[in-house]
Formats: sequence, structure tokens, C-alpha cells
Amino acid sequence: MNTDLLLRVLSLCVLLASAETLHGIFRAAVIVPRIGKKRALKISIVTGSLLAFAVCWFVVPGMGIRGTGPLLGLGVTIALFMASFDVMLGKLVLKRPWRKAFIDFDPRAGNYLLFGVLLLITFPWVVMALR
Repeated sequence: MNTDLLLRVLSLCVLLASAETLHGIFRAAVIVPRIGKKRALKISIVTGSLLAFAVCWFVVPGMGIRGTGPLLGLGVTIALFMASFDVMLGKLVLKRPWRKAFIDFDPRAGNYLLFGVLLLITFPWVVMALR
């Protein structure tokens, strides 16, 4: 992997993290007070996934990555970055204990972030297959 591609991957990760952070703030400030936390979490897994797919739609083709393996590798990279980002945001910024930082990934607790992270793995490949 050359430096240019590494910077493009890092830029994609930062762009996704920024978009999803703003999405989370909007959900907490606008959607949750209107429809409640449980329904907002269910809706936000769909809207957040669509948002992440849109970002990938515009950024991934310019990276020049071809082939199923490399595209899924990119997906794993951004999924791991986003999962790590979410945990660290919860831990360092929101001052949540480790147990609560990981609860966002537990569907049994009504949280669906795990499904969004798993979808991220496929998005680069799907984008390139559709283009």
C-alpha cells in the first residue's frame, strides 16, 4: 500500500466518523425527544447505514481499489476503525465506563450498531459492483 492510498483510506475513515458523529448528535437532539430512544435507534441503523453507503459511493471509486479481496479488506479496515472510534468516543469524550462503551454493539440491549459495522465491511465491494 502506497502513501497516497493510505491517506485516502484514512480520509475515508475520518469522513465516515464525522458524518456518523453528526448523525448521532442529530438523533439524540432531534429524533429521540420526538419518538423515543428505542425507535430512534432502530431508525438510525437504517439512516446511518445509508449515510455511510453514500459516503462510500462518492469516495471509494476514486481510490482505485479493484477486486473482491482488496475491497472487502477496505471494508474490514473501515469497520474496525468505526467500531474503535465509537468505543473511544464513548470512553474518552462521553466518559462512559468500558462496559457501557461496548453495550452499543449488543442487539440484546436494543442497540444495533453491530449490524451497521458489519454492513460497512460490504459497502466498498457493493459500491464497486454497482458502478
